[in-house]
Amino acid sequence: MKGTAARTPRAATRKSYPTRVFRQFNQRHDNLAPPLPFCPMSASLPLIAKLASDWPPERWRSVTALVAVSGGADSVALVRALHRLSVGGEGRLMVAHFNHGLRGAESDGDQAFVEELGRELGLRVVAERSEGGKERGRDGANSEESLRELRYQFLARVADESGARYVATAHTADDQVETVMHNILRGTGLAGLAGVPRTRPLTGAATLIRPLLCVSRAEVLEYLAGLGQGYREDSSNASTEYTRNRIRRELLPYLESNFNPQVREALTRLSQIAGAANEWMEHEAQLALGAMVRPMEDGIELDAHALGSQPAFLAQLVLRALWRQQGWPLQDMSHEKWTQLLAFAATSADGQPLSRRNFPGNIRAEKQGGVLRLTRPAD
Repeated sequence: MKGTAARTPRAATRKSYPTRVFRQFNQRHDNLAPPLPFCPMSASLPLIAKLASDWPPERWRSVTALVAVSGGADSVALVRALHRLSVGGEGRLMVAHFNHGLRGAESDGDQAFVEELGRELGLRVVAERSEGGKERGRDGANSEESLRELRYQFLARVADESGARYVATAHTADDQVETVMHNILRGTGLAGLAGVPRTRPLTGAATLIRPLLCVSRAEVLEYLAGLGQGYREDSSNASTEYTRNRIRRELLPYLESNFNPQVREALTRLSQIAGAANEWMEHEAQLALGAMVRPMEDGIELDAHALGSQPAFLAQLVLRALWRQQGWPLQDMSHEKWTQLLAFAATSADGQPLSRRNFPGNIRAEKQGGVLRLTRPAD
């Protein structure tokens, strides 16, 4: 859950990692894709200048862009700034609001606020209400993850219906710090240490972008104060029921007071370095996968010897890339399961009969000689 923070983050060290690495990654993105930021700008620049530099208006104001607005400070600042930067463009800026209905009149007040803000700015608002949280996510509960899943399903649907090229959400540098800490506590790899990505595909045609990742929440509040713009306060942000709230309100302040006054900057640098490393590893995994895979009617064949010759971490990334390529479910493929699959692929089967093993998502692995076959039989 998003909210404001009383603490003003300090400016992070900006030159602790070669920016040329990020420029090389940018070369693999299409012309419309925003660059991967390293937050190199001075903290003294105003929010609107940072936004214009990190997501140049010429890249989006000639197309339809959808802004997710909850009514909180971050998303209100984002839509106000994008509205200002959209002047002179031939595209369309729209607002999307998903009302979970979990806080009764307060939730309805958030929706009314966003709708009124849209009218004031002359923007179309698409709002949807989930009746008292009756609609649930994949895990069937009103957990943080299931609620997030519902919001992104809504955003993807509105993007498709409106022909949006971009969907912008208001995650800030503070949100990134909280996400990285949350991932560390749960146990994570490089991708988790990188935090939320700057961009990712949302639908076949729409890209999700988080253009405020280099902006602190303190800067958001300063920007809104300068405009005299109000925003909604989510009372659930004060609840310690949610892990993210405990991280924001208890853990990070405790670490700052007792261990490292610059823990937020340290986590920010960690996420940027991990993101660069993960981007490179993903690229190498794709190259390796292309050299060892052969399509089959109901799955693929892999050169088991080539897979086994890769470092274990890269081999696991190769398998993850394969799962994504095939559209197979990743949710239940834990680190333990990937390790078991790699061990199965490495078993010596020369002169031995075909061996089989099943993995989550109804994935069948078969090993014969130096070939690993992975299929997903029809139910």
